[in-house]
Amino acid sequence: MLKVGYIGLGLMGKSMARNILKAGFPLVVHNRSRAAVNEMVAEGATPGNSPAEVAAQVDVIFTNLPDTPDVELVALGRRRNHRRRT
Repeated sequence: MLKVGYIGLGLMGKSMARNILKAGFPLVVHNRSRAAVNEMVAEGATPGNSPAEVAAQVDVIFTNLPDTPDVELVALGRRRNHRRRT
């Protein structure tokens, strides 16, 4: 079965991640706030300690992130993200 990763467990992300779990897919999750990760783990998800760790464990990744710099940081990592926040 397809293994799914989800990064960004805010209001929309957490609801969508729950639906993925309810559909029976194995799910690995990551979020800046550990409380949201712990909540999803209690529902059956596997925790990922970083976006890279999630990517290494799954076949497909969904993200729900607030803004372009956040997407760049998750997709490219700290060392590759050369844009500075202003």
